[in-house]
Amino acid sequence: MTYDFIIVGGGSSGCVLANRLSANPNFSVCLLETGGRNQSNLVKTPIAIPLLFRIPKYNYGYETPVQINQANRQIYNPRGRGLGGSSAINAMLYVRGDRKDYDDWAAQGNEGWSYDQILPYFKEIEHQERIHDQYHGTTGELNVTDSRSNHPIGKEFIDAATSLGYPFNPDFNGEKQTGVGYYQVTQKGGQRHSAADAFIHPLQNSKSRKNLTVLSYSRVEKIIFEGERAVAVRFQQSQLLEADKDSFKTVELRASKEVLLCAGAIHSPQLLMLSGIGPKEQLDALQIPVVKEIQGVGKNLQDHVDVCLVNQQKRSDLISILPSSLWWLGTQAVEYFKSKRGAFTTSLVETGGFISSKGLDQRPDIQWQFIAGAMDDHGRNLKMYGIQGTTLHTCILRPKSRGEIRLMSADIATPPVIDSNMLSHPDDIRLMVEAVKLSRQVLQQPPLSLGNIKEIFPGEQVQSDEQIAAFIREKSNNIYHPVGTCKMGIDDMSVVDPTLKIRGLTGIRVIDASIMPNLVSGNTNAPTMMIAAKGADLILSDYT
Repeated sequence: MTYDFIIVGGGSSGCVLANRLSANPNFSVCLLETGGRNQSNLVKTPIAIPLLFRIPKYNYGYETPVQINQANRQIYNPRGRGLGGSSAINAMLYVRGDRKDYDDWAAQGNEGWSYDQILPYFKEIEHQERIHDQYHGTTGELNVTDSRSNHPIGKEFIDAATSLGYPFNPDFNGEKQTGVGYYQVTQKGGQRHSAADAFIHPLQNSKSRKNLTVLSYSRVEKIIFEGERAVAVRFQQSQLLEADKDSFKTVELRASKEVLLCAGAIHSPQLLMLSGIGPKEQLDALQIPVVKEIQGVGKNLQDHVDVCLVNQQKRSDLISILPSSLWWLGTQAVEYFKSKRGAFTTSLVETGGFISSKGLDQRPDIQWQFIAGAMDDHGRNLKMYGIQGTTLHTCILRPKSRGEIRLMSADIATPPVIDSNMLSHPDDIRLMVEAVKLSRQVLQQPPLSLGNIKEIFPGEQVQSDEQIAAFIREKSNNIYHPVGTCKMGIDDMSVVDPTLKIRGLTGIRVIDASIMPNLVSGNTNAPTMMIAAKGADLILSDYT
């Protein structure tokens, strides 16, 4: 069977792209996704994030190799599985990054990607409930709103920070990013509003797009080329991809116009390499025929390195399994099921901010994400749920360390090597040490400090820069923002050009977070959807 466009990956970018391309009835579009529809109550209930992180149906749950710069630990990499991708399991924060992020992309030769040029795409897909100004849209599909939870300890965090001179910012996505405040979230009516909820499920439910085919449980194993033109994809289709391989049905679909790779910063380079596009030495080692040698495929991996500061608190209305908390959570469950309000609507991260280590009026280089609960190891350390406490995620916004994605085997079912290589650049560990110091200042400031019992992480015994650095290496993780592995640009290590076409090939583009030349200063979900909206325009301009 033949379609005009075949989209590989039904995550945040793939959902937006399928919506926009299929809006033209003259084009036939097929969206292929490895996982399922992701419409369960677990996915829809915001507070269920820690559970989603533990269920393979929704999360690939990758691990890096041992990382020598992080105390010889493997670093957990949750990635969303199913329609909506990671927007179906993430903390739902709507953050665009800083204006200069995009101006820097343009300065590197990526014409058309400056802040002023990409802002219309953020606005086009946004349905903003509260803020009506020149920075926001109100007619798009993606619902962006204030949290319906607003735990009172979040205000204590904000008050503690503003008492130190940090400005209150009512909109991190407006004129300035700097300051502390409340995060907005991608929710609708108190429930998660993933990319699939916004851009795909309404089309499926209304059956309004006869030219759009969405195939779940379809894992693409290879992009097929004729010469240097992508012409088809081969995929395995099964209702249970964990089943025995003999139960798979292998299918080929042809693309008359383009194959559009939207599989994300981990899977897009993996699939390109499995299809013969990438560093020749890697392909030769696995006896994969080379279609096009592109050294940059899989390189330039970036993520926000993050560490958690945890304090035990006197309060009884924090997330834990202690009897006092369970009683409070029970009342909140009733409120959620009655009116979709209260703590069960929490994104966990309700407040935070963007600050600079160089002074109050400088461009932010640190992000804070504050949680009304004690967390460790991505919420997987179950002992922490027996403590009434708070967590302050602290990450640096523009790390200099770079990692890479490599193939482990020629089988798509084998996860690739995710060598994150965080903290390999000395500037990153120096800034992280400063970030921990600044975070401690806020946590030790009233009114927040009045409820503190003791500091659990790093612990009061950790005081010198050397001790803080050791703590960071022992406890730091990523914050789930991998980008850059199919870099956009005009230099020799770039994989795609500014129109997102793979250099030296035809009939194929990459349209997802992997094309970011540099990591944006904040969460990556909203920027990834912006990339897809702009990518759709680039495609349509070639065919209409």
